[in-house]
Amino acid sequence: MAFKILAINPGSTSTKVALYEEERPLLESTLRHTTEEVSRFADVIDQLDWRRGLILSTLRDNGFDIGELSAVIGRGGLIRPVTAGVYEVNSRMRHDLRHAQMKHACNLGGLLAAQIAHMAKVKAYIADPPVVDEMDDVARITGMPMCPRKPIFHALNQKAIARLHCERSGCVYEKSNLIVAHMGGGISVAAHRQGRIVDVNNALDGDGPFAPDRAGNIPSAELIKTCFSGKYTKEELLKFISSKGGLVALLGTNSVIQVVERIQQGDERARKVLDAMCYNIAKQIGAMAAALAGQVDGILLTGGIAFNEQIVGAIRERCSFIAPVSVYPGENELEALANNALVVLRGIIQPKIYE
Repeated sequence: MAFKILAINPGSTSTKVALYEEERPLLESTLRHTTEEVSRFADVIDQLDWRRGLILSTLRDNGFDIGELSAVIGRGGLIRPVTAGVYEVNSRMRHDLRHAQMKHACNLGGLLAAQIAHMAKVKAYIADPPVVDEMDDVARITGMPMCPRKPIFHALNQKAIARLHCERSGCVYEKSNLIVAHMGGGISVAAHRQGRIVDVNNALDGDGPFAPDRAGNIPSAELIKTCFSGKYTKEELLKFISSKGGLVALLGTNSVIQVVERIQQGDERARKVLDAMCYNIAKQIGAMAAALAGQVDGILLTGGIAFNEQIVGAIRERCSFIAPVSVYPGENELEALANNALVVLRGIIQPKIYE
């Protein structure tokens, strides 16, 4: 009998779900959540039962019985740092997801998977969570011992796109050196050295290029002065870093499409800001080339922003001297989740234990 897998990817304003039979998608749906709906809950974890109900209703409406499932896999959350791979959701992980280091909708992925898997009497998994940590020790050290660098990034799509590129190129991921730039609401640029992500910016917590709604790197002294200016609360400044910075702070929108439209209408400010974002992405790619000692087999651009030819062209112009640039638009995270569950079900790999 063919394996049937439910993949769940919760975001701040949506819950994406997909049903796969082996590699074949049977259903894919994006459940949108309005600000009014989400604001009813004091904490993101409080949304768990509500989102589970929406997922189960969607499956019922499409005539699917969860008793047919072989496994459920969710997007990983902000648990303690782990190596890349597939992890079975256990009691320790459920505890850490409920009490995660940062509040984010991704923490719901493993919990939703566990609850639905329990109902279906199958196992629940996560794969390549945002806290995957394979960084070289030299990449962690900063000039302030109390502020080491730590990775929080798009590990799932980074790994999936790198493997996809190697498969299409006829090379082996574990023998390749790649730079992958995931460009979405946040932007992560990672150095993949022979199967390990040895350096990457913290795409959520204030590191790397500024993005549609992330502040990225900020001059330290200026940030400290702003913190003590009395004009902002701690919570307001943290939101600038993780959700209200970047294009939102500079242009009032996190939509690259809207920014491009404004440029086409002659908005010179919008042009300069978008050029600056591309410039910063290219600089981060250059930094990752240094992390790989210049031995780079390819540069891969992915995420929703990679659909924009203007941005891709600007980055390619600055970075093609390093290595060939390939473009894989979108994020394909549901497919990546399903594929990770499938290799476990087929016995190709054993799931890792979260301890």
